[in-house]
Amino acid sequence: MRPDAPAPTLRLEIDEDALAANWRALDALSGSAAAGAAVKANCYGLGVGTCVPVLRRAGCRHFFVAHWSEVADVTAHVPPEEIAVLHGPVTRAEADYARTVGVVPVINSPDQARHWIEAGGGRCHVMVDTGINRLGVAPRDLGDPAIRALDIDVLMSHLACADEDSAMNLRQLEAFRAVIDQVPHRRASLANSAGIALGTDYAFDLTRPGLALYGGVPSDMLARHVRPVAHVRAALIQCRDIEPGESVGYNAQFTARTPMRTGTVSLGYADGFLRARGPGNAFFSEGRRLPILGKVSMDMVVVDLCDAPDLSAGDWVEVPFDLVDAAQQSSLSQYELLTSLGLRLKA
Repeated sequence: MRPDAPAPTLRLEIDEDALAANWRALDALSGSAAAGAAVKANCYGLGVGTCVPVLRRAGCRHFFVAHWSEVADVTAHVPPEEIAVLHGPVTRAEADYARTVGVVPVINSPDQARHWIEAGGGRCHVMVDTGINRLGVAPRDLGDPAIRALDIDVLMSHLACADEDSAMNLRQLEAFRAVIDQVPHRRASLANSAGIALGTDYAFDLTRPGLALYGGVPSDMLARHVRPVAHVRAALIQCRDIEPGESVGYNAQFTARTPMRTGTVSLGYADGFLRARGPGNAFFSEGRRLPILGKVSMDMVVVDLCDAPDLSAGDWVEVPFDLVDAAQQSSLSQYELLTSLGLRLKA
């Protein structure tokens, strides 16, 4: 019998209370609308198996994934009729799959509508493009017979600039209002996380928060309502003393000026701690700052242990994961910081 693998040297810890509190706060901010949850990309990297049950216990009943390949993991935790697939049935096979499993396709074009009708049809959602020009039915195509034949539960659109003070937000709101009366439907949905912060005019019947559920703050107006959810820790796997003139890491970007103690941390860009997060950043141990030395490697980061000489191999350090601060420091988006987390991080 194969022995169990040793314990991992990386930890992704999910604050389930914070996740539930974030959903409840966003639901309250949605006014009379209900808040759903975008759980695509493995709940933005934090784990469907951990996050979806928490969200459902908190009261969520509308879950959104992007890919058909994401459906099976989510149906393990919620009824299929509560799951919508944003990319829609590009092929007849995908429409047949939706019918068989019982999930709800989001129709993005007359062709997708025809696939759905030919598969037997039934309840669906429709995405209308109001200016982002990605997926969605063009307003001019809403009169297409295939669209008119659909049993539309939620008519939705997606904001392009909700995280900015942009005139486009109002233009998209007005464009969405202009099409609502053109297509029979039961409910309407426009706002994502940042859209919720724009006010109840954008909420309609259903909001679709994503980033803010998981601790991201796409709008300053949400800052006091959103709590951090993800906490990352990594183990030291070696400590050493280096002398003046010795360098650290690839391309010798750091050279010691004085004798110093360093530690190698079991974390790197393969785990989502990208090179952009290296310069000027630091890990922490009991409030002590451990500056990063040199380049971030695929599996390792070297830190300065001069202010934490008691640390040794096997000890854990805290990886900074305040999404707002990390985004500002690295020029990465909060979305990228979350979804780039690697498979070796275990919740």
